[in-house]
Amino acid sequence: MTATAADERVAGVGPLRRLLIRPELGAVVGLVVVFAFFASQSAVFRSPDGIANWLDPAATLGIMAVAIALLMIGGEFDLSAGVLTGTTGLILVTLATRYGVNVWLAMLAGLVVALAIGYANGLIVTRTKLPSFIVTLGTFLMLQGVNLGVTKALTGTVQVSGLRRASGFESARVLFAGTIEIGGTSFRVAILWWILVTAVATWVLMRSRPGNWIFAVGGDEQAARAVGVPAARTKIALFMTTAFAAWLVGSILALRYTSVQANIGIGQEFIYIIAAVIGGCLLTGGYGSAIGASIGAVIFGMADKGIVFLGWDADWFKFFLGAMLLLATLANRLVRRYAEEVKR
Repeated sequence: MTATAADERVAGVGPLRRLLIRPELGAVVGLVVVFAFFASQSAVFRSPDGIANWLDPAATLGIMAVAIALLMIGGEFDLSAGVLTGTTGLILVTLATRYGVNVWLAMLAGLVVALAIGYANGLIVTRTKLPSFIVTLGTFLMLQGVNLGVTKALTGTVQVSGLRRASGFESARVLFAGTIEIGGTSFRVAILWWILVTAVATWVLMRSRPGNWIFAVGGDEQAARAVGVPAARTKIALFMTTAFAAWLVGSILALRYTSVQANIGIGQEFIYIIAAVIGGCLLTGGYGSAIGASIGAVIFGMADKGIVFLGWDADWFKFFLGAMLLLATLANRLVRRYAEEVKR
């Protein structure tokens, strides 16, 4: 009697195939190529000081990109994430400088407002079934108006400053906007926050039940509901996670520069989405990784500073963004097709 074919549900998948279907594979290849190019052209780029220089913008971008990646895996978008970083920063600086509130309490107030906005976004999306693109675009416009209107009404300008003189500033600055020495080179503390956020997000996605829920609601929300996944609560939590990341980045930037402009963060929401896409997230949801989004942020940081180190016109950075978005989208499509073939 001939041996029966192995059940496909228990058939083994080789290590090479497991590697090839990883969502962050394309981002890793892009990271190696971009680093090799700039490192070969600039000694400063590959020096410890140069690495610290391009890891700095990658850190704040990475924190947001990871949160946006989780939301995209869950099948939604948040176009208000960029301007919300400005809102939380303005709340912090305004309360601390104009009303004498301790910096830590002002940060807590900013966090409460951010989480409330994230909750509202998620609630509206889940209750009305409107596209999150439309809902968060409306939030983006409202926050932009509030940021500009309130700041001008209080200061007569579009900027609030003077945070350095506020009580509690030094302790908050050390924790969120300070530096650490590694081998004689100063690195921003924001890098540690970025690593922590990436590690927690990766654990949630790969090792927890909520991670399964995120993939499920992003892949097929109706099917997820049918098997008992709390789809609405999961999506609301994802919007609140994005809002938390916006508060963290807004606080870091406010404490670093001790002032905030009313238009800060506007336009950055697209950068966050692009970084997540480069990292392997699909626009259709249900696929991606937090590590990939972080790698996408590193690629952006390297290109941003690498172009400066080489003395190129900064306008080429926009060309780079567009090229990376197209290449990453094509690569993700090919990887997704291969992944589907492996499952058959």
